[in-house]
Order: sequence, then C-alpha cells, then structure tokens
Amino acid sequence: MPLAVNDIVQRLGGPEAAARLTNVSLEALRKWKQAGTIPSKHWRTILAATGLTLSDMPGSALSGSVTDPVSKDVPTMPDAQNPASLAPPEGATAVLVLADGSLWWGRGFGAHTPEGGARVGEVCFNTGLTGYQETMTDPSFAGQIVTFTFPHIGNVGANPQDDEAGTPAARGLVTAQDVTEPSNWRAARSFVAWLQAMDLPGIGGIDTRALTMRIRDGGAPSGVLAFPVSGRFDIPALQAQAAAWPGLEGMDLAKEVSCTQSYEWTETVWQWGEAPALETGGHQAAPRHHVVAVDYGAKRNILRSLASAGCRVTVVPATATAEDILRHQPDGLFLSNGPGDPAATAAYAVPAIQGVMATGLPIFGICLGHQLLATALGAKTYKLDRGHRGANQPVKDLATGKVEITSQNHGFAVDDNSLPDGVEVSHVSLFDGSNEGIRAPGSRAFSVQYHPEASPGPSDSHHLFHRFVAMMDADKAKG
Repeated sequence: MPLAVNDIVQRLGGPEAAARLTNVSLEALRKWKQAGTIPSKHWRTILAATGLTLSDMPGSALSGSVTDPVSKDVPTMPDAQNPASLAPPEGATAVLVLADGSLWWGRGFGAHTPEGGARVGEVCFNTGLTGYQETMTDPSFAGQIVTFTFPHIGNVGANPQDDEAGTPAARGLVTAQDVTEPSNWRAARSFVAWLQAMDLPGIGGIDTRALTMRIRDGGAPSGVLAFPVSGRFDIPALQAQAAAWPGLEGMDLAKEVSCTQSYEWTETVWQWGEAPALETGGHQAAPRHHVVAVDYGAKRNILRSLASAGCRVTVVPATATAEDILRHQPDGLFLSNGPGDPAATAAYAVPAIQGVMATGLPIFGICLGHQLLATALGAKTYKLDRGHRGANQPVKDLATGKVEITSQNHGFAVDDNSLPDGVEVSHVSLFDGSNEGIRAPGSRAFSVQYHPEASPGPSDSHHLFHRFVAMMDADKAKG
C-alpha cells in the first residue's frame, strides 16, 4: 500500500529537510502533495534515506496507484527478494533496462527482438522536432538507443527519400507516446512498417522527460531494449547485459558503417519537382572540382551538398590511406561524420589525414571528421557527459559574431586547451561553451562539430560548403 506524500515528507524530517535531501524547492514539495505523487528520479534517494520499499512510493507501478501502468511509465528498481518486482506490469510488451538495473516498461513496436538478442547500446536523447527517419538512419547513431523528446513520432510516415544511409546503425528507439499513423502526402508507408523492414525495435509509453533528466544528470547510460515475441523477459540476464556493455569510449565504429570500396557520387540536393509533386534529386553534370570524401559514416545529404556546390565526389572507405586518396588526384579532401570514439578511429585515420595535409590540399571536416582533423593537428578529444543531439543547437561564429542554429549529433568533443599553435577555435556552443569548430590556416584546413547539411534541421550553416569550394577556386585561379 503506497504512503501519502505527506507521510514520506515527514519521514524525511519535515518539508525543509526533505527539500534539502532531494534538492528541490518547498514549492516543488507542495506540488508533489497536490499531485499525490513524487517524481521517480527522487525515489532512490528517498528509499535510501527512509528504508522504505518501492511499493511504498506513490505513483510506483508496484504500488497499484497507477491506472495505466504503461502510459507515461516510470522506472522501477527490482527487489531481488521480491520476484514479483521482475514481472511486467499489465499491458507492457517491452522493457528498457539501464545499467543501474532500473526497468522502464512500455509497449513495443517495430521489429521484435529475438530470444537472447535484445539490443544493447548507449541510451541518448534527441531534441529534434522533425526528422525521426533521418535520425534513425544517420550512421553517427551507431551503437545507440535514441530517446525522442518530441512526442509526435510517426506522424509523417516514412519514405525512401529521407533515408540518410541504406542500413540504419542505431540500435532502437524510445518514445513517450505510441507511434501515430501517418498523415502526410510524402508517406510511402507507416513508420512502424518501416521499422519492421529495417529490423529496428522501439518502446513507447515511456516517461521520456524522466529518462532525459536521468541522462542529463547522470550521463548517457548503457541500456538494453527487449521486445520479445513471447512476452517473456529474463530480467537478471538483461540487467547483466546492460551492466557489462563497455560503452562507446574506446570503440571504433567507423569501420562498421563505412563503405567497403570507392564509388562516385553525383546526386544533388532535393528540389521541388513537376507534377506529380515529388522531390527530385538532380545530378552534377558540370563539376568544377573533384573532392575525395572519406566515409567514416557519411550522411547522404552531405554528399548531395558537396555535389550541389559544384563538386564531383569520390567516396572512399574510412581505412583509405593517404596514397589511396591522392591516387584519385583530388582538388580537396572532405572528412565525414561518423560514430564512435575519435581516439579509436584516429589510429588509422590520422596518418591518412596528415599525409594529405602535407600536400597542401584544402581539407574540410564535419562531426567525427572535425575531431579527427583536430587530432591530426595535435589536439585531443574527450567524451561529453550528455552529448549534443538535436536540430536546435546554437553555435557562435567567433569571426563574425553571428549565431547559427545547427543540427548536431555527437558525444565527443575537441579539447580547446589541447589545440597547438597555429590552430584556432572558430566556433563555440552557446549551450555549454564546448568546441564547435577549428581552423588551421597554415594547413589549409577547417572543420565544424555540427552538421551544416542539416537533414534534419536548419540550413543556417550551409555556406560552409561554399567556403570549402572557394578554397579550391583559389587554387585553380593560381593555375
């Protein structure tokens, strides 16, 4: 039987003591009493301080006080002495298990996970209001389970044009609400049908605000998403799997998502077509420059943006050497986005970048390419506590003073303090002050941490592709 909020506050020593212990205001306590529940993120602190059990907490799925235990589900901390705490609540068909052992029950959708084949990865959150399909197919999300903070997922369906890669690299997704049926003229099929075709599981009915705050306050945890056909869950095994996963630090994932052989790219960015009104991608028939793009997990819209800027693009694998790159006789080198720890990918990427840099070719990098360029110049990288993922990230250009709203997806950053002489900070995040760009005039190289190609997101920074092209224009003007 759950206790009343006021009874729990008194057990904590009264309102002032409870507010200090849980790090909230007295006004927040008043709202708890008014709502008759306590936010789940405070449960562990309260249980440790009072000796109460989860079933004593108002709002717990175990307390019986939640009329719909799966809708806006809150996490439960299983009691090893109470086998009932491992059973799914009524209506739950999927579970997200974090490395701390907490269970986030919900309704599964998309592809089922096979017995013993639950998806494990880093649980992150994305604040974008659009572009769920582009997000799930962005290779930079390899090894991650994506929590969407925006509730309306699925409302525009899915279509082939919005895929950013042929095969999604993300491990799964988490939503607050059930995925909606499509209501958009571009939809070729529902998002659920698309997920099933792509073998991607999802879980809905989760309190994504609570999960996002958990990530914000404690960093991105490892987690396991299980959606078995049988409806049976081996919770101890899932908890052990989540706890054992080592995390993204030290992982080289670029090799997993990169192409395995070189290819040419000529498709340009989408344009409104003739009747029937569909987007159509043109082709670059008269390129001014030849760019080699190293594929560490390149998004298609980056390649389209390069082609639209006047480039013939040759894409090479992540493991390409300087000799492999220079054999194509490029006018410039592009370093793509990608997943994983840049320090791990640097083992083979940095020698190649340094080899090309020595020739004086212009170099432009994005996301992981930015981190690898910085490493090649002598800087170091580090893992962010919570990462930047979304399409509303403000970045300041230090040269112009202008602020651009950018699309971002990264969990690592360049350490400003490690930049050597001759390498300048060009852009900074207005969220946390972390590095968002560098330039090295002596090496004819520049890079940004964010995504100027958007897809999804704003196009404030698309001019950077033309900056890269202007460097190659200058070379040709010199003869």
